[in-house]
Amino acid sequence: MRLRDRPVQLAVVCVLVLVEALASAGLGAVFLLGLASGDATMPTATVFLAACCLGVAAALAACARGLWRGRRWARSPVMTWQIMLLVLALGWFGVEASWWSAAVVGVAVLVGVGLVLPPVVAATVPEDARRARD
Repeated sequence: MRLRDRPVQLAVVCVLVLVEALASAGLGAVFLLGLASGDATMPTATVFLAACCLGVAAALAACARGLWRGRRWARSPVMTWQIMLLVLALGWFGVEASWWSAAVVGVAVLVGVGLVLPPVVAATVPEDARRARD
């Protein structure tokens, strides 16, 4: 599938998921830098958090690639991640409202809605499944 064969909505969803992956990788790098500089008060927990962030980044990048290639399996983990982000960000609003929380909510809603738009669903359903349904 070439770029012009994919819906614009799918491209937007993939880009936003990659932005989330980069943000998660960046957070993991910050944890590792804190560990290397000796600022970590709980080194084991810091290593765990860094590994989680880097793992989420890798999973999101793989899901964005899967979505771009039209793989149906990639929609579920991406939607699950958006729901988790939404719950976390709404919790942050309870502590302190910030632009960061609003940005996370905005991206999570955009990706979540984008995943269920008919052009995105159609682009991520295998051709044989579409033929069988028609």
